[in-house]
Amino acid sequence: MIPALMPNYNRADLVFERGEGAWLWDEQGRRFLDFGAGIATSSLGHGHPHLVQAIAEQAGRVMHTSNLYRVKQAERLAQRLVEATPFADSVYFSNSGAEANEAMVKAVRKYHASQGHPERFRTICFEGAFHGRTLAMISATGNAKYLEGFGPPVDGFDHVPFGNMNAVRQAITKETAAIMIEPVQGEGGVRPADLRFLQELRTVCDEFGLLLALDEVQTGMGRSGKLWAYQWSGIEPDVISSAKGIGGGFPLGATLAREKVAQYLKPGTHGSTYGGNPLACAAGNAVLDVILAPGFLDGVDRVARHLWRGMQDLAARHPSVVVGVQGAGLLLGLRLQESVSNTEMQGAAVAEGLLTVAAGMNVLRVAPPLIITKAEADEALRLLDRACLRMTPGNVRTAAK
Repeated sequence: MIPALMPNYNRADLVFERGEGAWLWDEQGRRFLDFGAGIATSSLGHGHPHLVQAIAEQAGRVMHTSNLYRVKQAERLAQRLVEATPFADSVYFSNSGAEANEAMVKAVRKYHASQGHPERFRTICFEGAFHGRTLAMISATGNAKYLEGFGPPVDGFDHVPFGNMNAVRQAITKETAAIMIEPVQGEGGVRPADLRFLQELRTVCDEFGLLLALDEVQTGMGRSGKLWAYQWSGIEPDVISSAKGIGGGFPLGATLAREKVAQYLKPGTHGSTYGGNPLACAAGNAVLDVILAPGFLDGVDRVARHLWRGMQDLAARHPSVVVGVQGAGLLLGLRLQESVSNTEMQGAAVAEGLLTVAAGMNVLRVAPPLIITKAEADEALRLLDRACLRMTPGNVRTAAK
């Protein structure tokens, strides 16, 4: 533990000094294939020339002015996001996923209050969700482990089983304002929502006058092979949140909404000192330059399908370690046997030179940069194969070395 840092993180004893593409080097010079991407955040990998140049040039001009003044970089980024997102009419910028989700929930509540229904403030959420670490968002998440010790949960969030349409309908009351869901539960075990379930949620929202709010903090910005994961279902939400990959590693969050929702966030209703600053939005524009380039998302989809097939083969070869594969796009998970801890498996992968992320349901999460090649996917599969061998019964002692 570093004495001057609060002990709220369980950090691995690794210090990275430089990165290039999908690779990182620690201070001893050891190379690692990064298939965690800063928890699905370094969307363009490390040291991407276009992103680095955009940040450096903007930092040399002006980094921060506040939202007391116009920010052209934010205006440009918002316009491009709206043009690329059919349902959205405007964007609010923040600094993180939790902040983007807070803005989304506030926008939902403000919409209903402005419609003459202030009693409609409750949001239906799902078991296994993760929406952030603020007091409101740990309440929206509903995980007892995250709530412990922080007093009573913030009121207004009701939780139902993930994927259970009957439970959703039973939870709707006269106070219900919205349904909030991640198209793929990342922290909750890399569990994708069935596309039909998303379609049914859109139908029930229309039926009861609710807003459909999608948390695309981890799934958005191309990770699924489309700009937004919801686009695979053919529906349109009313409001979505984004962060992580949107800035390619630079702190940036966004909330996109229909005009019928956004119009009620008038001056004074919400804000952020740093949100939408010139430097963050320069980074966001650079990321969009790459992601929206012709053929890029098709390439993400191709590599993701290749990685999926490889992980399926891996699971078949190591049934004593891996139960199966789940997820979507470049957000995939290995569901492990009960006898195999995902943190131990993560350590075994590190020992082989591969960085991954643990997730709920005893899942090892794989969320590489979007710029990976098939060859790098194959290398990750080779390293995962070796990690599985370390975790095979009889070899566990090797995994701990």
